Amino acid sequence: MNKMGIDFGGTKIEGILLDDNFNILERKRIPTPSDYDSILNIIENLIFDLKNKSNDLTSIGIGIPGIFSCNTGIINHSNTSCLIGKSFQKDLEDLIEQKISIDNDSNCFALAESKLGAAKNFDVVLGIIIGTGVGAGIVINGNIMKGRNNFSGEWGHHSIHPNGKLCYCGRTGCVDQYISGPSLEKNWTELTGKKEHLSDFVHNIEGKEAFEWKSNFLKNFGIGMANIINILDPDVIVLGGGVSNISFLYDEGVESIKKELSFTQDTPILKNQLGDSSGVFGACLL
Repeated sequence: MNKMGIDFGGTKIEGILLDDNFNILERKRIPTPSDYDSILNIIENLIFDLKNKSNDLTSIGIGIPGIFSCNTGIINHSNTSCLIGKSFQKDLEDLIEQKISIDNDSNCFALAESKLGAAKNFDVVLGIIIGTGVGAGIVINGNIMKGRNNFSGEWGHHSIHPNGKLCYCGRTGCVDQYISGPSLEKNWTELTGKKEHLSDFVHNIEGKEAFEWKSNFLKNFGIGMANIINILDPDVIVLGGGVSNISFLYDEGVESIKKELSFTQDTPILKNQLGDSSGVFGACLL
């Protein structure tokens, strides 16, 4: 049986069709629309496009940027706000007339890196995504840890500054508001007056304001990561998302974590091996 994976992100939707040996038969990327009905229609078309590349039976897994209720199937948390309150899985299954598996995109990322990527030889894997938003997936002995309410690993919404910035989730001081890509860019603009993309300035940081920006980032990264290490004590942490491409996270970032821990840690912190295709491979594995 072939395996189809759809990685549904804030800016792009990627689909991939694999055979039983994980050979790529077809892949396609398209921009993410801004409204719910268009998202359903474009994913429906993507699924049929990929299925037409083979006559074999095909399972379908989808990674979504959100958390859904196990009891109702309704998405109750997402940084793609048009999904909130929607029964995405049921609506899509009704359109394509086939059962699908869905999970949070962070869980898909962690699953792929644990089975096919940087964390293949570890039992307790924490896969952290820092990009448009901040999230994490936990895989233990090859299985996604979901938790009672289906939101294990949502470290992006624990507060590191109780009286800090207001988050879209309604709380204040969330990790997401300090180390996500958009938050880092916003802080850069506040300090320097320059409106630039993260990838344009992060590799050439000079001056007092830039030093303050980097210090803020490392401090918040260290606090957030130390908190989750204290709770889970994973065998390995794999970083993904656009922010994971910042090289100083793997030396200065590690040191900033150690400063916030109350005990010595030797947790490996690795860059992902599957790049921005981790999510789509993880969706296939669902």
